[in-house]
Amino acid sequence: MGSAVIREIQKNDNPEVAKVVRKVLVDLGVPKVGTAYADEALDHMYENYNVPRATYFVIEEDGKIIGCAGVAQLDNFEGNVCELQKMYFLEAARGRGLGTQMMNVCLERAREFGFDQCYLETMPYMEAAQKLYQKSGFTYIDAPMGNTGHYSCPVWMIKDI
Repeated sequence: MGSAVIREIQKNDNPEVAKVVRKVLVDLGVPKVGTAYADEALDHMYENYNVPRATYFVIEEDGKIIGCAGVAQLDNFEGNVCELQKMYFLEAARGRGLGTQMMNVCLERAREFGFDQCYLETMPYMEAAQKLYQKSGFTYIDAPMGNTGHYSCPVWMIKDI
């Protein structure tokens, strides 16, 4: 196993990123409707994050993408809030501190973009992810913010940044 590197997404990463996200969602039993699985953007991540105040990162190891996450303005929301989006890790990346590293990179970029808060949505049974979010300073809120289209994700969290 080589050393993992966090870097910004490149256009040629699109197919592999989509594959990683869908594999993780299927492995975790996430519904395919009302979650990131069905997002049209999933097959065009580079293009979708190649806009102002948005970025997407991948974790690459031995020439393979083993994790990914990004930040962008929260859709359909009035306010200076970004969303932590599509943060997923293959089994090979889990339990190695890469989630914390990725979180730090994403939150630092959100600060650089000038956002006041970072919002996220997740599934109740994604307990390891929620532990990471809490460790990173996210707290639970009672209702969704904006309209991400992820109506199957009933857990919402936010962090001041």
